[in-house]
Amino acid sequence: MPTTADTTIAALRSGHDELAALVRDLGPTDLTRPSGASEWQVSQVLSHLGSGAEISEATLDAALRGAPAPDADFNKQVWARWDAMSPIAHAEGFLDANRRLVERYESLDAATRESIRIDLGFLPDPVDLGTAAGMRLSEFALHEWDVEVGFNRYATVAPEAVPLLLDQLDRLLGWIGRPDAIADLPVELALRLSDPDRSLGLRLADRVSLAGAPEQPAGEIAGPAEAFLRLAAGRLAPEHTPETMTVTGPLDLDDLRRVFPGY
Repeated sequence: MPTTADTTIAALRSGHDELAALVRDLGPTDLTRPSGASEWQVSQVLSHLGSGAEISEATLDAALRGAPAPDADFNKQVWARWDAMSPIAHAEGFLDANRRLVERYESLDAATRESIRIDLGFLPDPVDLGTAAGMRLSEFALHEWDVEVGFNRYATVAPEAVPLLLDQLDRLLGWIGRPDAIADLPVELALRLSDPDRSLGLRLADRVSLAGAPEQPAGEIAGPAEAFLRLAAGRLAPEHTPETMTVTGPLDLDDLRRVFPGY
């Protein structure tokens, strides 16, 4: 039976193949178009993904060798090098760096996938491969959308990634959510998602968290799971909101957009 690490690595592979097919055909003008990330053009998103892939591969290598994780100076040097690249170099560098990272994940045998613990450098303890790869998938899938929506306003988060990202969303909501953006707290909303189906509770209090479906919710959020993921990541502007996404009760979508301004 596939493990979480296995399915996450498979999603990273399919995501890379899909995005790479688009990126290979982009010219200089395409690469300087606005992306779904409000402050970045397409090439800057690719730079972020490429530099992140390079750092992730170095972190994985350190774990495999039993060495300390790369330090902050290493990361800064990588970012500075990528920042100095041209848009075309961003695209070419992304294709190479992300391919290498995915291939390194794929090369790990079952025993290593089970046993390895990876020091990401910003968490108190090393994490298992499923967690490390899942954090990369969260970053990759949303930035893949950032690139694709620059060319297709109806782009969605890759379906292979959506259930995996939902399963790790609760640990992110506490630091990406801004419940103080609304006045009347606490508020507990029913969250009814589709593709995949989920029935949960979204609680806005001193922090934002997920819970079981509430018995007496103040309102309800209903719609595609991938749209809720984009809402939580600050990527559900009106022009990218499906008609099937609805909010009832004391809050509306604009309130929730303020709670989730993006990261």
